[in-house]
Amino acid sequence: MQHYMDSNELFQEEVISIRRVTKVVKGGKNLRFSAAVVVGDKNGQVGMGKGKAREVPLAIKKAVADAKKNLIQVPIINETIPYFKIGVFGGSRVVMRPASLGTGVIAGGSVRVIMELAGVKNILTKILHSKNSITVARATMNGLQKLLSPESFASKRGKTKEESWQ
Repeated sequence: MQHYMDSNELFQEEVISIRRVTKVVKGGKNLRFSAAVVVGDKNGQVGMGKGKAREVPLAIKKAVADAKKNLIQVPIINETIPYFKIGVFGGSRVVMRPASLGTGVIAGGSVRVIMELAGVKNILTKILHSKNSITVARATMNGLQKLLSPESFASKRGKTKEESWQ
């Protein structure tokens, strides 16, 4: 895990997948590397990106730049998510359930990485159907993106925050 400063915020990056990909051409095979990276500040901001290049470090660098472009804000209440949500992408489904204090991050693979970098400290998750790390990561990001903060949830329903969150 690498730490670096970017616009007065400390972001951490973690590689979730590196793949060797080839393109068959007339003269043989063109070899490249594809990298998927998650970046987050452990304070509600997290992003995922992909990059491809002839060398691994360059692919990771491109993926980090892509992840920074796709940052999302995650509503965190009492170190967990506000309510139950299922994230979907392709064949993957990720069930995310809020957990009480002291539970920890109960998640596997790329879901754990995303939750830790987002700053969620207590959550229960389950990966359903496809276990492909990139589609699982995208499904997790999809679920987190669709989470509403208590304020926006209440205003959408025309109620106060206290009326809708009891």
